[in-house]
Amino acid sequence: MNTPPPSSDANRGPLAAVGGRRLPRRWLAAVVAVWTGFAFTSFATMAANYAAVWYVTETTGSPLALAIVYVCAFLPVGLLAPLGGVVADRFNRKRVIILCDLFIAAMALVVGAVIAIGHVSFPLVLVMATACGVAQAFRTPSFNAAMPLLVPEKHLLRVNALDNLLSSISMICAPALGIFLYTTIGFQAVMFLDAAGALLSVLAMLTAAVPTIVAHDVANQSAFANVKSGWHELSATKGLPVVVLCVVLGMMAYGPLDSILPLMVSSHFNGNGYMASLVTAVFGIGMLAGSAALMVRGGSTWLARIIAVAAIVVGAATTVAGLLPTSMFVAFVVAIGVMAVACAGFNGPLMTLMQKNVSEEKLGRVMGLLSAFMGLGIPLGTALGGAVAQGIGVTSFFVVDGVVILGLGALLVFLPSVRALDRRTNALSATQPAAETPAMEPSAAE
Repeated sequence: MNTPPPSSDANRGPLAAVGGRRLPRRWLAAVVAVWTGFAFTSFATMAANYAAVWYVTETTGSPLALAIVYVCAFLPVGLLAPLGGVVADRFNRKRVIILCDLFIAAMALVVGAVIAIGHVSFPLVLVMATACGVAQAFRTPSFNAAMPLLVPEKHLLRVNALDNLLSSISMICAPALGIFLYTTIGFQAVMFLDAAGALLSVLAMLTAAVPTIVAHDVANQSAFANVKSGWHELSATKGLPVVVLCVVLGMMAYGPLDSILPLMVSSHFNGNGYMASLVTAVFGIGMLAGSAALMVRGGSTWLARIIAVAAIVVGAATTVAGLLPTSMFVAFVVAIGVMAVACAGFNGPLMTLMQKNVSEEKLGRVMGLLSAFMGLGIPLGTALGGAVAQGIGVTSFFVVDGVVILGLGALLVFLPSVRALDRRTNALSATQPAAETPAMEPSAAE
């Protein structure tokens, strides 16, 4: 008698998401649809952004102009993401994502058409960057709050690591594609690619069933009260606000490294463009390796500890990179690679910690707050870090920045509340119901 092979998790049911929500037998199909849509729009938008940056670089040659584009892209996220989180808890998250993608597609088509008839200008690029930032302020909280409704709790870290993996691939490939299309076909072609990516995302999202969570308090409160409610939800879990604060501060400290890395290669190591591109490639490969490692070890339960260790490794590698003499460029490349591998240990574990500890009815608001912290913190850190590096020198800045990040990691290791957060998260995972379905609206999944 032949024994049938064991079925995979994707086909075996019922599986439970965070909080015990029953998942359909074909849960993987919904996740693939949502993630495919995310991949389409992320890759195309990043290619368009780099083409826009290259246009501004070619036509103005002004660092101030580039800084203004950067502010227009990130400031809407910092200012509007809390409202985007409220929207994610008030409406079906799938609909919010689709509307944001349609808005991105419409803006890209309009901008592409304007460029095609010969009216491209710096103000047009600013409008494009601002519109993209507004869309991301609403899309990101809904996307991050939707994933734990679709993914088995034990696979949540793997899916979040997969998002990091996609971001790493986009960072490596999308700029090259964007600049290639810009130089060979024209700026308008990149914008039409952006529109196509957003429309493909809409088509992918239409095939996924995403539950509508009932959050009755959202409709009965003002926008400010809803944002405040999200903060109370975040701060109610002991240790979680500390981890979020340390990660945001760490990203503020890390942000300037991205912009001064080429300067470090050229000024300290007397490097050329090839050496700078080698460092960039090694960083991208390191991020890929780190994200892949998290996917393989996706069942890890000590999420706060992963973040702490990642901060310590990033801080140590950054400090070492700043202390190296001019003759040790190879060692510098190795240090950057180690730093990149560890960088993958921030976003995925933090997202998973929040998705496991925050109630699904308020997860959108909490994710909106996190997006706002990052949207305001990273540009601020980049600006302050650039000024500090200008004053003390690039190599000294690497050392100081590394020590700061190392200190944040050590703080996370030794704080009792952070260790208690890991224990609480593990207990929640161990005691969640087998497969329950919380109350949903009549149209529960769309």
